[in-house]
Amino acid sequence: MNSSFVLALSTLVGTIVGAGIFGLPYVISQSGVLPAVFYFLLIGGAVMVLHLLFGEVCLRTNEKHRLIGYSQMYLGGVGKMLVIVSTLFGLLGALLVYIILGGRFLAIALAPFFSLSDTTASFLFWIVLSFFVLQGIQLIARAEFFMNLLLLLFGAVIFAFAFPHVQSANFTLIESSNIFLPYGVILFSLLGWSAIPEIADLFKSKKDKQNLDNVIVWTFAIVIAFYLAFSFIIVGVSGQNTSPNTLDGLVPFLGQNIVIAGSLFGLVALASSFLILGNYLKNSLRYDFKLPYLVSTGIAVFIPFLIYFTGVRDVILVMGILGAVLGAIEGVIIILIFQRAKSKGKRTPEYSLRFPKILLLTVAFILVLGAAAEIFI
Repeated sequence: MNSSFVLALSTLVGTIVGAGIFGLPYVISQSGVLPAVFYFLLIGGAVMVLHLLFGEVCLRTNEKHRLIGYSQMYLGGVGKMLVIVSTLFGLLGALLVYIILGGRFLAIALAPFFSLSDTTASFLFWIVLSFFVLQGIQLIARAEFFMNLLLLLFGAVIFAFAFPHVQSANFTLIESSNIFLPYGVILFSLLGWSAIPEIADLFKSKKDKQNLDNVIVWTFAIVIAFYLAFSFIIVGVSGQNTSPNTLDGLVPFLGQNIVIAGSLFGLVALASSFLILGNYLKNSLRYDFKLPYLVSTGIAVFIPFLIYFTGVRDVILVMGILGAVLGAIEGVIIILIFQRAKSKGKRTPEYSLRFPKILLLTVAFILVLGAAAEIFI
């Protein structure tokens, strides 16, 4: 296993594993183990296929683009506009998720010293990080590496202290009233195709590029195994008391100090992500949409908190809708781009997928049906 393969693997794993991990134990505790495993296999398989399709698109195209650029190239203005809308929706929604979780984690971390409401803590989290976004700090690569390291440490701490407290009685096989609850959150936790173009660029030689599909397959095997292990341990400890942010429900079982340590890891990881996405959104609005600096900065900084201020604070609901809507729009776009690239791509790819059309239609159907169920049921 060469160094470029390991770097690509760690990059894609790090891109996928993010804030979504904090919502998984709750939805699994509410729906039961069997629906969770089913969704991970179904959605995980569908999303892995989409990553593989996007990987071939990148390899079939001489020019270097991101999803917006590929949409413009292969689908024209309508496809590009849909991706623009989904990108803005996704970034603003993700920043809202960080504000909600960041506020709660900050309140837990400061509990021994100050008693803060979640609203006050979220405001402090937002105002401090927004200051750095306004300053234009560019720490993308370092912050992403630091975030991934902290998430692994967070997982290790929880694993070590929670595992002895796991009780089989805390697991529910199936809860029919909440059977659809995990769909959007699991999908949100698995989205990572934004990193595929960067990973394709990491491979310099033709031989290395042939490993892109293997990187994607191994990534999903690792991520799904990690998510399931983490979630089952949390649910095994706190059962029906599992909280939407993972940490609150662990206090009676692990003690306040361990939960505070976990909140600090999670808080810094969320802060790093907020900086990354806040700067990315601000610069995208400035350079891609040609908006003035004050307007682009105002949208990136103030819109997510204004949404939070209106009362949108249910992190599971936000994750669920984000995952379902983004998965449906961008997933279907990737399938359409892939089909066009098969005939219009100017470069011979290092791997070529032979998926039957019925499989692609099935993936698209799952994504659209799932989005409809998430919104209307």
